[in-house]
Amino acid sequence: MAQMNMKEAIRDAMRVELKRDPNVILFGEDVGKVGGVFRATEGLQAEFGETRVFDTPLAESAIGGLAVGLGTQGFRPIAEIQFVGFIYEALDQMFVQAARMRFRSGGRYHSPIVFRTPFGGGVKAAELHTDSLEGLAIQTPGIKVVIPSNPYDAKGLMISAIRDNDPVFFMEHLNLYHAFRDEVPEDEYTVPIGKAKVVREGKDVTILTYGLMVHTSLKAADELEKAGISAEVIDLRTLLPLDIDTIVASIQKTNRAIVVQEAQKTSGAAAEIIAQINEKAILHLEAPVLRCAGPDTVYPFAQIEDAWLPSVSRIVKTATQVVQF
Repeated sequence: MAQMNMKEAIRDAMRVELKRDPNVILFGEDVGKVGGVFRATEGLQAEFGETRVFDTPLAESAIGGLAVGLGTQGFRPIAEIQFVGFIYEALDQMFVQAARMRFRSGGRYHSPIVFRTPFGGGVKAAELHTDSLEGLAIQTPGIKVVIPSNPYDAKGLMISAIRDNDPVFFMEHLNLYHAFRDEVPEDEYTVPIGKAKVVREGKDVTILTYGLMVHTSLKAADELEKAGISAEVIDLRTLLPLDIDTIVASIQKTNRAIVVQEAQKTSGAAAEIIAQINEKAILHLEAPVLRCAGPDTVYPFAQIEDAWLPSVSRIVKTATQVVQF
């Protein structure tokens, strides 16, 4: 075991797979000698060479197109989009070409691609750097959406994503890169895509969340406990496919739930999760499932970012409202 932060765990996962499989290739803007804007790929070009880890032009459509082409030829590309707001330039390659490759080719070709991108608020970054755009991705059949909340899961999920024959949109929260260190095995291991984890047991209300909001929700659960409310917290880890079975099992126990997401409230992951709960577990509910999310506005400038993001107090208020319904 080694102590790693999330950035180091992700880098270690890529190192493991670059070493294990010669068909794994890593590329993106400044990922080579510089090691990426957050140094997530630092040292990998020196270790594996410029044909395995290399820089691209500042053109996300080219990064996505290169990944799609390589994927059809037996390679397993890891394509870094430097910031989440830049994916708009590569949406056709990600959500149309890669996601539909197997369907269009009748199973002849695959797109075993990992599209990595940092996202998320709380770091006072520039415009288009911190938006939560997972809602765009989960509307796209054929692509998987993974959002780890801790170093152990990040490494295991990244290895699973690289080995997957489907394209994976792997979102890494900026505020978690250096947030804390955790025990992470130095050898290879996998965390299954599509499996949520109960990170805190409870009996009164289920809090469903992912990414940085897992940690904010755990703090909220501590505050709720002081008020006599026992909250169960589930780290979804993967939004597509969604582990609805774990969600339903928790709701059968607590009979109440809220969904916490950093993204704007309307038409996001929370809305889809609530829809599936209504389809699978509505008779177990004793209150409506509520959302605690960002407001339906453009992501704000840094000066008011903290007031925009879901907070411990907002999560506590939402959970209490459900319990007292």
